[in-house]
Amino acid sequence: MRTALITGSAGFIGSFVCERLLRDGYRVIGLDAMTDYYEVSLKQRRLERLLQSEHFRAIEDYVETPGLLMELFASEKPDVVVHLAAQAGVRYSIENPRSYLQSNIVGTFELLEAARAHPPKHMLLASTSSAFGANTKMPYREIDKADHQMSFYAATKKATENMAHSYAHLFGLPVTMFRFFTVYGPWGRPDMALFKFTKAILEGRPIDVYNYGDMKRDFTYIEDLVQAIRLLIDVPPVRLGEDETVPAGDSLSPVAPWRVVNIGNSNAVQLAQFIDAIEAATGRKAERNLMPMQAGDVPATWADAQLLKTLTGYEPKTDVGNGVAKFVDWYREYYSV
Repeated sequence: MRTALITGSAGFIGSFVCERLLRDGYRVIGLDAMTDYYEVSLKQRRLERLLQSEHFRAIEDYVETPGLLMELFASEKPDVVVHLAAQAGVRYSIENPRSYLQSNIVGTFELLEAARAHPPKHMLLASTSSAFGANTKMPYREIDKADHQMSFYAATKKATENMAHSYAHLFGLPVTMFRFFTVYGPWGRPDMALFKFTKAILEGRPIDVYNYGDMKRDFTYIEDLVQAIRLLIDVPPVRLGEDETVPAGDSLSPVAPWRVVNIGNSNAVQLAQFIDAIEAATGRKAERNLMPMQAGDVPATWADAQLLKTLTGYEPKTDVGNGVAKFVDWYREYYSV
């Protein structure tokens, strides 16, 4: 039985990844600090679902705790590592940047040091579409320059890409960085727009719509994201030989077994259309409070996911209407609305 270590295992994405790997016959070690960035009870409920499997082990601690990951790698010897633990959120990074430094930078350093000492067969580290920053060339391709991040959150995630590349080059660690685009779905985070909009609409309160509604996002349904991650696990990058070159369009590093892969729906959806889908699913009209752009945000994201298709044959395809309806159904049931 193969062993997978998932950091951020009680998080939105992490819990879904754990469930999928358990179904696929993995033994899963889940590490999560259960922080109070949003309601801990939601994380606890996700964790309870995972603990129903005898092949899941839960550890509550911080990824940045010195030596913790070194001990875990030594004792559990994971074949696969999916690193999802991070302080998330563009706006919160303005208020509390130190938490991003600790979790995202120091935590990733601890992970890389542990992998250096006890190399897994493949490491997959979560990055973000926010790494593209001020880049206005769309759709975003992995090989496009991404040098001007617009928030400290994005800057820390781009830094982890560079850190992982250096370890992949120096120590031969096979690393896939995946940049995901606005993930949504059941069990999602309360600080995300879908959760906040649904809650406000069902409670009869207005919703804040930034940049006066002139926003586009490449919304990615959670099960599509997890399917992509699962398939990428089985295609670790390899170091090129002396006479080999990087295939056109591939982000594989010429000097390391390292690459970046976009995971998105390849479809930029207007925010107004997204809100329309919530209205249709809830059966209620939203009162829209139009606001200026928030600091650190970007007006649009749009993924070119051709590399994902080339590597795995898979294309995320869940449309916003169906995905939003599934979230609203879950929300009504979970909160007894």
